[in-house]
Amino acid sequence: MMISSYIDYTLLNPTATSRDIIQLCDTAKEHDYYSVCVNSCYVALASQMLVQSPVKVCSTVGFPLGSMATASKVFEAQKAIEDGADEIDMVINLSYLKSRNYLAVLKDITDVKLAIGNAPLKVIIEISELSKNEIIKACEICLDANVDFIKTSTGFSKSGATLTAVKIIKKTIKNKAKIKASGGIRDFDTALKYIDAGADRIGTSAAIEPNDDNLSLSNTKKLAIM
Repeated sequence: MMISSYIDYTLLNPTATSRDIIQLCDTAKEHDYYSVCVNSCYVALASQMLVQSPVKVCSTVGFPLGSMATASKVFEAQKAIEDGADEIDMVINLSYLKSRNYLAVLKDITDVKLAIGNAPLKVIIEISELSKNEIIKACEICLDANVDFIKTSTGFSKSGATLTAVKIIKKTIKNKAKIKASGGIRDFDTALKYIDAGADRIGTSAAIEPNDDNLSLSNTKKLAIM
């Protein structure tokens, strides 16, 4: 499997233009990335650009704070699917989590999950804002909501992904869900380290390409993804 198949090529800058999104899609097609990840206002454009391509379209929901009403997240998710999104990346409600209102966190996620049918749901837990115990609790709630992926970060908080957090998530969820590492992953070496730690998808705004000289993973795993 090529490393390109792990990549969600991302452009979530609030000043991104239509031309920037078109370039994002062109680069994703050129490198055979798994998907592009865009804000929901650009899903229709990205879908149009990728209509004859295997590259999928991923839309953010409740981005980047996650603190809007659940009904707003549901509407945004449904509209993104209607516009052509194949996957949804939603931000957890950190305020509810910090308040230990775990039922509200679960409902927030579950309502979006139900609204998008069979489309994969990735829940961004924003690890830079959480303690180890809060990361574990967020993961447990995500499993209760039957999410498809747990995603580390928005890239718009204090910091992005860490290997330590990915390992905590992996230990907590085992193989019951997948992991998307995002935020600060900008080169091939770093991407490989996260894949080795348990990440199933890499979110990045950098055009990562394979580097045959890099042997940071075991030879067996490296050869499997090259």
